[in-house]
Amino acid sequence: MEANTSPFKIILGSSSIARRTILAEMGYEFTIMTADIDEKCIRKDKPEDLVMALAEAKADAIISKLQIINHQEKDVEQTILIAADTAEAILQRPIGDYIKDAEPTLLITCDQVVVYEGVVREKPSSKEEARQYLKDYSGSHAATVGSVLVTNLKTGFRKGEWDRVEIYFHEIPDEIIEKLIEEGIVLNVAGGLIIEHPLILPFVKQVVGTTDSVMGLPKALTDKLLREAL
Repeated sequence: MEANTSPFKIILGSSSIARRTILAEMGYEFTIMTADIDEKCIRKDKPEDLVMALAEAKADAIISKLQIINHQEKDVEQTILIAADTAEAILQRPIGDYIKDAEPTLLITCDQVVVYEGVVREKPSSKEEARQYLKDYSGSHAATVGSVLVTNLKTGFRKGEWDRVEIYFHEIPDEIIEKLIEEGIVLNVAGGLIIEHPLILPFVKQVVGTTDSVMGLPKALTDKLLREAL
């Protein structure tokens, strides 16, 4: 897909490779910032409320990083921020560049959890926990609940929504689980769930919803929120 030529810029607030891939597939050019918040400090009873609260906290953290420079620069026309599920900071351009740019910038922030038997699962804390998560999914099902939030920094407009996808699995052989654990990538994703991985994909029985949502960035919802933010 050709790169987006709209008169606005995008900041993706995530270090997730999957989210980067999806946003690029949508035709957008973007830079990356991360929020570096302590996600464990934010707790909600419902998974939908939790992912929305975390996306908002990430947006607030990135906005705070930009505010000092924003006060120094008077020629800002518009900034829009999009933030996503992240832990490690990746900063590809100096923050001041976003402020000095004349065209609007959209910030996208997101979060995602897995729900299994009514219990919220975030990133596994150990290989043992990841192993148990994957064994639980074998021959069973889980759901992903993910949020997308778009903030317009000039107007203060902010809107987010959540999306839920149900995933059903065939029996997953122990040797496949061990390979995934050894590889380590399942330790970095919510619930240890990564259905697009070539090792796990053959054991995905059914996805009720969209694969891009499971990967962390639902395309249709993201496009809708970007349009509304402008």
